[in-house]
Amino acid sequence: MKAASISDYRGLARRRLPKFLFEYVDGGSFDEVTLRRNETDLRSIVLRQRVLRDVSQIDLSLDLFGQHWSLPVALAPIGLAGMLARRGEVQAARAAQAKGVPFTLSTVSVCSIEEVRAGVTLPFWFQLYMIRDRGFMRDLLQRARDAGCTALVFTVDMPVPGSRYRDYRSGLAGASGVRGDMRRVFQAMQRPAWALDVGLLGAPHHLGNVAPVLGGQTGLEDFFRWMRQNFDPSVAWRDLEWVRSEWKGSLILKGVLGADDARQAAAIGADGLIVSNHGGRQLDGAVSTASALPRIVDAVGGLTKILADGGVRSGLDVVRLIALGASAVLLGRAWAYGLAARGEAGVSHVLDLIEAEMRVAMALTGTASLAAISRDILET
Repeated sequence: MKAASISDYRGLARRRLPKFLFEYVDGGSFDEVTLRRNETDLRSIVLRQRVLRDVSQIDLSLDLFGQHWSLPVALAPIGLAGMLARRGEVQAARAAQAKGVPFTLSTVSVCSIEEVRAGVTLPFWFQLYMIRDRGFMRDLLQRARDAGCTALVFTVDMPVPGSRYRDYRSGLAGASGVRGDMRRVFQAMQRPAWALDVGLLGAPHHLGNVAPVLGGQTGLEDFFRWMRQNFDPSVAWRDLEWVRSEWKGSLILKGVLGADDARQAAAIGADGLIVSNHGGRQLDGAVSTASALPRIVDAVGGLTKILADGGVRSGLDVVRLIALGASAVLLGRAWAYGLAARGEAGVSHVLDLIEAEMRVAMALTGTASLAAISRDILET
């Protein structure tokens, strides 16, 4: 099948990935109410078609966090992305660099900070959680600085991992030992192209950034055990003052859904925040990004830069979130589907699709620049 949309790439990813990996990328927490709400609420925003406007020269570029972007999108951090395609984070970073947009490397990536830096010529962003071991955090921040990372995306909505039922049903989580390994091996055998490209030729299969503290324990169950044991539920706003003191580059807080929390983020000197519910993977039943965004923009839009993610499956969705007040939008599952289906070429095509769809949406709403996109193009 030739992919013409991000939904097509989702279908291709389902066909190529072993079930436990596809369910990991595609799923949310509990009954996935918030996961669905992100998409349906965003789709329900009605764009106002306007005519006889000069849209012959559409400009999608912007300057943000000291960088020039060709599109108002960035690739969000995705854990285990290196299992979706051979050395997947490197491939995705190359696609983002070629398109002129930021790539964000997850703390729990397969490829290390150093491997990704060696695979590209320009700096990227690094994502970090609050971890109990502050010494390890300090080491990760130093590695990110040494790699020239220009922004730290600090995830604040994960003091504990959410309960993701799909991961248990598929055998990714909760199936330890030989039985769990054999279940995943059986699923991999059903996907021979992936098994050869990633399973056999894509080694090493460990978390490159976390490997020093895991030692020789590099199985999937070791990864989930490490997450449960090392995420810090005692994290508070005072801890972000420590992060701010350790990181001198741009600091972007990811996972803000309320206006009060947004004001706190601005008060500690965050350069930006990402309105996000973790793609529906944390608190199920939480408000959608599209619903939360306007209130946050009204509260702190003049104090810090505001980005958003969640439910984005087209360039029209990007335009909708910018109209609600976001300066830029992070893509998550969209680029993961592209990577799983076609590697670097898939990520590149997803970004091309986003650009083409944005140009159509902007032309038909009479907006020739990002600055012209506002709530005025939305039907109330």
